[in-house]
Amino acid sequence: MKNIDTKFKIVLLIVLFGVFTAGSLFADTFYNSKLTPEEYKTLQTGEVLIKNIAYQKNMSLNKDYNNYCSSLYSEIKQLSPKYLAEIIQIKPYKGNENLPEILTGLLYNVSDYTDIPYYSERAEEWYELYDSAQILKETIVSSSAAGTQKELEALFEMSPFGKVYETINLEQTKSSVYYSAINTNKLRYKDDFDCVWPKKMKICIILFRDGDNWVLYGIGGVNAPRIPFFTERIETSFINRIKSFCSYIFTKF
Repeated sequence: MKNIDTKFKIVLLIVLFGVFTAGSLFADTFYNSKLTPEEYKTLQTGEVLIKNIAYQKNMSLNKDYNNYCSSLYSEIKQLSPKYLAEIIQIKPYKGNENLPEILTGLLYNVSDYTDIPYYSERAEEWYELYDSAQILKETIVSSSAAGTQKELEALFEMSPFGKVYETINLEQTKSSVYYSAINTNKLRYKDDFDCVWPKKMKICIILFRDGDNWVLYGIGGVNAPRIPFFTERIETSFINRIKSFCSYIFTKF
């Protein structure tokens, strides 16, 4: 009996050691163990990495790396999405010192979102992601030497879902950007059935320094019901739109 207890304790210690060791290995990096060595090599080349991750627990971002990472985790947890994708890119700081200003400008110019291309797998054709895009209202939440924070009320026309009203929060400092957009109205699929309720579709993009690099991290998710015969179609449609939006923004500079 003593031998069994001893063996159990040894196994338990090994497991605990592995857990704590894995945590310490990624304590000082912006990513966690969900990012594979091969994926990290892809990021080091400057390529955009796109992942379907399904659940928050599969996010490659280290939630404790900074306040923005922590806030992002909280937003996604609150959304509780059934479909989720993340997009990551690393850019060198040198030569891109003004990246926060450039990124903020791209995200703020909502009317230019109509230039974003979207590929429909079902139709096998390219379309515009948004048929129209406009800012309805703008509020300066805060403005100082440290940075600015704005809240935008925007209206988009997005086929086959019709009008999409969104609240956009955009925050910029000298070394970071935080963007969050969430729908505020109910979405219908081709006017046939309701597919997304208010505040159930979100896209977030953050930019922050990591040593000699900038890290661009985008994530988008939808908490939508799984409808028989339409689940795969809706998932593909929303996830591809999230990927298209983030990829377009990331490759504009």
